[in-house]
Amino acid sequence: MSKSVLLCVTSSIAAYKSALTARLLVNNGYDVNVIMSKNATEFITPLTFERLTGNKCVTDTFEKVSTYEVEHIALAKKADIVIIAPATANIIGKIANGIADDMLSTTVMACRCPVYIAPAMNTNMYENPIVQHNISKLKGFGYNFIEPQSGMLACGDMGKGKMEEPEIIAEYVYRELQCEKDMKGKRVLVTAGATMESIDPVRYITNHSTGKMGCAVARQAMLRGADVTLIAGNMTEKPPMFVNVINVKSADDMFNAVKENFDDCDIVIKAAAVADYTPLVTSENKIKKKDGDMKIELKRTRDILKYLGEHKKNQYLCGFSMETENMTENSLKKLESKNVDMIAANNLKVEGAGFGTNTNVITIITRNKITELPIMSKREAADRILDEIMGNE
Repeated sequence: MSKSVLLCVTSSIAAYKSALTARLLVNNGYDVNVIMSKNATEFITPLTFERLTGNKCVTDTFEKVSTYEVEHIALAKKADIVIIAPATANIIGKIANGIADDMLSTTVMACRCPVYIAPAMNTNMYENPIVQHNISKLKGFGYNFIEPQSGMLACGDMGKGKMEEPEIIAEYVYRELQCEKDMKGKRVLVTAGATMESIDPVRYITNHSTGKMGCAVARQAMLRGADVTLIAGNMTEKPPMFVNVINVKSADDMFNAVKENFDDCDIVIKAAAVADYTPLVTSENKIKKKDGDMKIELKRTRDILKYLGEHKKNQYLCGFSMETENMTENSLKKLESKNVDMIAANNLKVEGAGFGTNTNVITIITRNKITELPIMSKREAADRILDEIMGNE
């Protein structure tokens, strides 16, 4: 059965964004029910939400008094999460002070599931001490707030008060409902992206890693309830929300960041493509072009995975292995020589398993078995990796 989202829309120009939020959630498999305040219908019609969700949009007209009590209790019981977006100063004040005088506020009062409130109002209203007191009061009661953005408001003022974008609001829903929280209480360290080894202030040595796989692993671990730290090298992929991100550049930077955070984690998943070599000398000034060839002398970087294998206590270590030949043989050697618990291996020459793709073809290698997975999305591959870790940790 799909999870149920109760989307509550109050009277703000930002109500149009809630239509986009509803569409995103429906497209991701959620059952979305919408309640609108009476004044919200002046900004966007209930029919819009009915077309987007396939469910009746409930409004605060009080015309169907005979069904009022049953309907608001039924919606409250059905909801797995409540999103109030946009949330005006009025609805925030009502909920904070126990006022339930319409369908929307009455239903929210009857809900026992998580409630997320996305304010949208003029900056002066948002910063009003009374509104801030009501927000603090609700936070104390366990209500969650999605902080508004700063920028140009509908009234032309500049400041804080813009409702957060639908894609971001949807992420809060995904975090709550997308996965079972089988990793709750686990501290997971993930590395992602490519390192950059400076030749001079202008040039550097790197590789084709985009960070997609590492970010997928970090996001899925977060969705499954883990406390995730992502150590990110150079990436084109945007880091997932709700994880602690540490940005690094060089292999040495990544080594130090991993070492610093190693003792505080339960699981390490090293998906980053770390340079094996770095220039022996980095020029302080740009190296000028000259006639003839140029040679750059390189030295080995510190082997992060090997260091972790030598110093691990109770941590579960998962390394990645990207090969172009003898994938299984080379990965088994890596498993043994670096004293890790698992290798997630793939072959760059296999279709769907290269850098920058949205898919991967993973072979999971442990000391007990080798599991070849079919081509799948990187999100699915990340989940299979995490399943294996949780089954063996």
